[in-house]
Amino acid sequence: MDTIGHHYVVEAAGCDPDIIADPDKIREIFLEAAKRGNMEVKASYFFKFSPMGVSGVVIVAESHISVHTWPEKGYAALDVYTCGEKADPEKAVDYILEKFKAQYAHVSEIKRGIEEEDQTFTHTILTWEEKLDIRNGKSK
Repeated sequence: MDTIGHHYVVEAAGCDPDIIADPDKIREIFLEAAKRGNMEVKASYFFKFSPMGVSGVVIVAESHISVHTWPEKGYAALDVYTCGEKADPEKAVDYILEKFKAQYAHVSEIKRGIEEEDQTFTHTILTWEEKLDIRNGKSK
């Protein structure tokens, strides 16, 4: 199957609560992640909940980067979805995890598409977990 898009679904734990509680910091991180992932930013919107938590999205020409955070738990739920061949969503995911100072990540990559012969929807899901060493930027 030819892949139409790559969809990364990320569970990030042990994140820095101060970072994932701040919509401006998250916006800055996402805009840089889009740049590093070779994505063209079209728009962004972030909302801060009371007393804490952020939901936000950066719309890119290739699709989107989104987040929902729970700072009190050090947890962020991320989606990075891109279509086409020029974008590199894995670079965006890696950058976000680094900047959120995540200590652990569970990543599922869904390769999405449609079979041309019979127009059926198909996808492949790859999943991996990483314990991240935030002291020196390397994963274990």
